[in-house]
Amino acid sequence: MKWFLKLDKPLRQYLLVTFNYWNFTITDGALRMLVVLYFYQLGYSPLNIALLFLFYEIFGVVTNLIGGWLGAKIGLNRTMNIGLAMQVVALLLLTVPSDWLSVAWVMAAQALSGIAKDLNKMSAKSAIKTLIPNDQQGKLYQWVAILTGSKNALKGAGFFLGGLLLTTVGFQMALVVMASVLALVFVLSIAYLEKDLGKAKTKPKFSQMFSKSESVNILSAARLFLFASRDVWFVVALPIYLASIFGWEHAVVGSFIAVWVILYGIVQGIAPKITHYFSAAHSEQRHAPNGKSAVLWCCLLTLVTGILAFGVELQWQAQWVIGIGLLVFGAIFAINSSLHSYLIISYAKEDGVSLDVGFYYMANAMGRLVGTLLSGWVYQVYGFAACLWIAFGFLLLTSIISLKLPMQKST
Repeated sequence: MKWFLKLDKPLRQYLLVTFNYWNFTITDGALRMLVVLYFYQLGYSPLNIALLFLFYEIFGVVTNLIGGWLGAKIGLNRTMNIGLAMQVVALLLLTVPSDWLSVAWVMAAQALSGIAKDLNKMSAKSAIKTLIPNDQQGKLYQWVAILTGSKNALKGAGFFLGGLLLTTVGFQMALVVMASVLALVFVLSIAYLEKDLGKAKTKPKFSQMFSKSESVNILSAARLFLFASRDVWFVVALPIYLASIFGWEHAVVGSFIAVWVILYGIVQGIAPKITHYFSAAHSEQRHAPNGKSAVLWCCLLTLVTGILAFGVELQWQAQWVIGIGLLVFGAIFAINSSLHSYLIISYAKEDGVSLDVGFYYMANAMGRLVGTLLSGWVYQVYGFAACLWIAFGFLLLTSIISLKLPMQKST
């Protein structure tokens, strides 16, 4: 650890926050894939599987709202460590004998995991704002993109790990292994993460949980529909569609979704280079993203989603259309997500940054909740193409809302 301790303090804290976030994300992705495939294997319907994630998403909404205020009050180091500890408990709750795994029990464990995940994510994203000066927006965009992109690449690895572990060691043993690793990360975080990271200089009032910034509110509304557009087909519908219609094995389903999310994460990580390239192509100098960037990239994603939905509706070369179409969707969605992740950190006020970030990710969690519930119900009643058409409608709303974002150039 000597090399780590010799690094500059901001870089050292950034690496530690990222390391915590990485390890948490792998377990979160693996747990999601384990639950979807294991309970589908037990004979649960798509809607019932979606309901297993109901409390996960609902408590994510509440956690982001309260967690932002809590992070500003007690420090982001503490909220991050609380999240790590709660995820260990959530994993262990699911290691009980299969006869005990009632819907209520799994929903309760998933609720704990949802709280843990959003405490961890809110803490990690907010911490970056405290480590970079306001006049270095380009560097802020890069650090946010690297954190977000690497997180999603590792979430993809978690999907693969979940499918693989379910096939090789089984549901309970997979959870024991993940809980053990995360417990070690928790100990390291307690030892090395800076005390009072991100703690507000003034005591934040509970009423400050709701953002008073117009830009943050508009971006939050856009984020809600953006993520609902992804999860309405991705969370439940896609894994079950691949397993039931194409007849793919669990490990193959996990691998396909893992590759998708890994590539998605890679594109997120290099999003600054992509958006800077297109920015420079239309002006004399490069600029950090602004509202205009968010609108243009969302419109492109809307177009791609409409084409994909139409292709699935026609049922022409379904495996090729879905395979290639989802890769294109993932790449453009990744850029949209990275743009949003930068904009919220940029818009958030510096003192008590987690208040604005928490409110924004509350909207993100609400979008996931809507998308998850619709994913199970719409797929079960109307099929996969209908999920994609709803995603298309959500993206139209996202584009319209984004028109109200600040359009001035950032440097």
